Amino acid sequence: MRRSIVAGNWKMHGSREAVADFCKALRRAPLGAELDVLVFPPVAYLGEFVAGVGDAGVAVGAQDLHPAAQGAHTGEVSAAMIADLGGRWVLTGHSERRSEQGESDALVAAKFGAALGAGLRPILCVGETLAQRRAGEAEAVVAGQVQAVIEAVGVDGVAQGAVAYEPIWAIGTGETAAPDEAAAMHGLIRETIGAADAALAGSVRVIYGGSVNPHNAAALFSEPDIDGGLIGGASLQAESFLAIVAAA
Repeated sequence: MRRSIVAGNWKMHGSREAVADFCKALRRAPLGAELDVLVFPPVAYLGEFVAGVGDAGVAVGAQDLHPAAQGAHTGEVSAAMIADLGGRWVLTGHSERRSEQGESDALVAAKFGAALGAGLRPILCVGETLAQRRAGEAEAVVAGQVQAVIEAVGVDGVAQGAVAYEPIWAIGTGETAAPDEAAAMHGLIRETIGAADAALAGSVRVIYGGSVNPHNAAALFSEPDIDGGLIGGASLQAESFLAIVAAA
């Protein structure tokens, strides 16, 4: 079974030149048939990225979507539009969307369901703040974020995508959860899924996001419950991203 997934989230970075250079590097690199390698560029470059990677074995996705299929939602993008551009995956509930846009668990679950309805594979992003961790609330917060999506789409729906644990205190800070800390939270995520369907819990891919880089990737990916990474800043340069791919 394919378990590893290495995803690069460009956030609001990039240019047409950067896309072209990155795609060229991906086409030259041996990515490994056992991996799912994904890149999430800004939606403005999604179609260009799809064309640029060609048959290199890289899937492209969007960083967010609106739960509605269409309508008067200025500035938004639907799941069908993402698919029409060649996107195959989409992030839902990224911590920056939750914090900057105030996205609730219910809205994230609706987006996850909309992605599935359009044939996309969503990645559910979950994670706690530093204050929540210090207050001993981290497990309850993460389990609640997962449970909201299970209740909306079922465990079968969750299994069609993936879950990314991204401790908010470790995103873009240079801080990283120790491998055993990350693995413990991944285990909790599997337990939450297993409470609804024990048979599927082991097959859901749970990946780690939080300042993953070429130096710590191998240690993180060696943990049995960590199925890969959601890479932020280290995915902006092809050299560092490909080093992480190699670690996986």
